[in-house]
Amino acid sequence: MKRKILRMSLAVSAALIIAVLAVGTAAFAASSTTFGMAPNACVHPLKAHGKVTVNSLGPVEVMDVTLNHMPKRTAFDLFVIQQPDAPFGISWYLGDMKTDRNGHAEQRFIGRFSRETFAVAPGTTSAPVVDSDPPFPDASSNPAFNPVHTLHLGLWFNKPAGAVAAGCPNTETPFNGDHTAGVQALHTNTNPITNRGPLDAIH
Repeated sequence: MKRKILRMSLAVSAALIIAVLAVGTAAFAASSTTFGMAPNACVHPLKAHGKVTVNSLGPVEVMDVTLNHMPKRTAFDLFVIQQPDAPFGISWYLGDMKTDRNGHAEQRFIGRFSRETFAVAPGTTSAPVVDSDPPFPDASSNPAFNPVHTLHLGLWFNKPAGAVAAGCPNTETPFNGDHTAGVQALHTNTNPITNRGPLDAIH
C-alpha cells in the first residue's frame, strides 16, 4: 500500500513539474511580443515566413523562432542586426536553424532581446583572427564606436548552395560561423511609427 501511495505521489509530482515547465515562460513573462519575419524576393514564391515570440523574464528574454514553408532540409543562420536589409549594419551571430522535410523549423534562444539590445566598442583593440580566408577574413582589430542598438533579426542561408537550390543567387556572404554563408532569406520589418525594429517592443 505504501509503495502504491509513493508511486502515485511521484507521478503527481512529475505531472506538476511538466506543467510548470510548459507554462513557466509565459506565466513569469514581464513583457511579451510576437512578430513576423518576411521573405526576401527570391524565396517569396515559397510563401516562406517566420514567426517570433519574445517573452521577457526581467534579467533575460526567451525568444522562440518558428519557420514555415521554407526550403526543405536546409540550414540557416540567425543574426541580430541593426538594419533589416543591406547593408545590415552591426550584426551578431545568434544561432543555427535547420528545416525538416516539410520546410519547418523551431528553435529557442535565451539572451537579451529587447530595446536594450546593443553593441559598443569604447576603444580600438586587437581581435583574434580565427578565420583568415577571403573574401571575408576576420579583422585583426575593431573600430571604436558608441552604443548601437540592434533591434532587428535576419536569417541567412548557411551556404550559397542552399540558396541556389531554392532559386536564390549564388552569392557568398559572411553571415555564418566561418563567413561562407549564402544570401539573406528572411528579415524583420521596421515599425513605421517608431522607425525601429520589433525588439524595441520589449522594455
